Amino acid sequence: MYSNKECVIMTANQTDHADSNKINAIGNYWKPWFFKHAETCLKRGAFTEYIPLRHYYHRHTRSIFWELQDIIPFGNNPIFRYLFGWMVPPKVSLMKLTQTKTARRMYEQRHVIQDMLVPMADLSSALKCFDKELKLYPLWLCPFFLPSQPGLVHPPNNQDEMYVDIGAYGTPHREGFHFKDTTRRVEEFVRSVHGFQMLYADSYMTREEFRQMFDHSLYDKLREEFKCKKAFPEIYDKICKAARL
Repeated sequence: MYSNKECVIMTANQTDHADSNKINAIGNYWKPWFFKHAETCLKRGAFTEYIPLRHYYHRHTRSIFWELQDIIPFGNNPIFRYLFGWMVPPKVSLMKLTQTKTARRMYEQRHVIQDMLVPMADLSSALKCFDKELKLYPLWLCPFFLPSQPGLVHPPNNQDEMYVDIGAYGTPHREGFHFKDTTRRVEEFVRSVHGFQMLYADSYMTREEFRQMFDHSLYDKLREEFKCKKAFPEIYDKICKAARL
């Protein structure tokens, strides 16, 4: 999604045969960032190309999805790509090592990295929620099949269902954005549609809200069966900021 009214849909099939005139080795350092390349569909219309498999897997690596445009605003300039493109992306570990306390605090409070998994049937309302709360584009949309199997993440009615991963990465442009309050409102919406939050991201849910989102019945049974309660902390204690403060 490039705005609340524009998006590009990409489908793919693996093949061993390709038209040599349509091969696009998008991973080469002098090539445009992939999300910018895909955006050209909005003007030029649909097209077909062949991307080598390794390049396809790493199509967002060079630009760290679209995060690099905030770090190096001119990074997709053809001159920069040709002369210095081989140097990107910078290692995240190096950036964190050289980050000052002020920069780290600004990053935590004015930056979003979230993936929310919502039912396909609720995608429209989810996009409206993200636009209302974040106004952050592009958004990553990746549909996937969620089977009905026991565990922390499964459809609400014990029936297989299609879900969509909505990824928001970058600096929100919504006036009044607050890193904690805004995230909690998004989390509340996701819980209301029986969605899930990817647990690598910052979570501000309470323990009760976390258990409402994720089905702990099997998890609790196994922790009891294998006597883990005194040996290992719960998932909530590992990933939620509220539990670590």
